[in-house]
Amino acid sequence: FFSVKFPCVVEMSSRTQQGPEDQEEINEIETEEVQRIKKTGKSKKRSVIAVGKKKVAIAVAVCKDGHGEIRVNGFPINLVEPRPMRLKVWEAVFVIGRQYFRHLDINVTVKGGGNVGQIYAARQAIARSIVAFYGKFVDESSKEQIKNAYLRYDRNLIVWDNWRKREPKKFGGPGARSRYQKSYR
Repeated sequence: FFSVKFPCVVEMSSRTQQGPEDQEEINEIETEEVQRIKKTGKSKKRSVIAVGKKKVAIAVAVCKDGHGEIRVNGFPINLVEPRPMRLKVWEAVFVIGRQYFRHLDINVTVKGGGNVGQIYAARQAIARSIVAFYGKFVDESSKEQIKNAYLRYDRNLIVWDNWRKREPKKFGGPGARSRYQKSYR
């Protein structure tokens, strides 16, 4: 229904006619893939799973080969609510550039917490999934470039701030630190 697709930029010099030997090689690879799918019942799709957290909110991102779609709880990234926080989710894309997301689909599922916590968890999950995907399937140098770009911009895109969450309530008072009022009579 709705989807965000980033345009592929293809230089004219990179477009070349495929020769007959190239086409034979492509057909051979396709037949091997079809035979393997028939035998195992599974296609060979590259994917990684990454987790982002903020306070109580937990986001799980599945990053796999695709067409450049990014979805949060089934909705495209440009329809994320609350509207003023939408730019925060886009930061994970804008910091490193859209070219890294061009051939990937990212599906993020967020649960727990409030609106802002879910937004921050989703952006962290997106950033961590890209770093994991490039580290696992592309190469280590591009993974380090992406990771360093995220760390320079905002450390919380990669690292979960474990200490900034709600302190648990203790006995002897209504909250974590406050105590019940003392009465002498």
